[in-house]
Amino acid sequence: MGQKPQNRRTVIDGSLQPERRDRLIQEKEHDPYKSDLKPADPSVCSRCHAVYEDGRWRWGARPADATETVCQACQRIEERIPAGILTMSGAFVQAHRAEIIAQVRHQEKLETADHPLNRIMDIHDTADGINVTTTDLHLPRRIAEALAHHHHGEVTWKYAEGECFLRVNWHAD
Repeated sequence: MGQKPQNRRTVIDGSLQPERRDRLIQEKEHDPYKSDLKPADPSVCSRCHAVYEDGRWRWGARPADATETVCQACQRIEERIPAGILTMSGAFVQAHRAEIIAQVRHQEKLETADHPLNRIMDIHDTADGINVTTTDLHLPRRIAEALAHHHHGEVTWKYAEGECFLRVNWHAD
């Protein structure tokens, strides 16, 4: 007869620990906008005209045999559900608002050239700064790190349930 499977145990600080059963099922992605099914190849987004071909989204000419669909980024924009939020606040942000927004747009341009689904949804003013919402988890971090590097700021971030929240702080010298 077969043996019963043993509970796997790990050694932490010299003592055996029972197996954690709350981590047995791992989700691949937390993004509800990312479909498990790939669009028909080739496809074109009816809103932004990005082309899905050979397994990836790109900018380019519409293939003659393309079917129409709506890409994940356009769905997020339509439903106003950001994947990432970048918050910048304080006197430094207010004093350098135009320069910061220009740098935000520059980083978006660099990112979307190769990744059409990574876009800024909105840039809006808050009581003491600026909020940037994006269709992608990674774009806010790219923007925040570029701003922090250029202006000697500090970036803090938190990933939670498929969303990314970042904050850039500048301290008075």
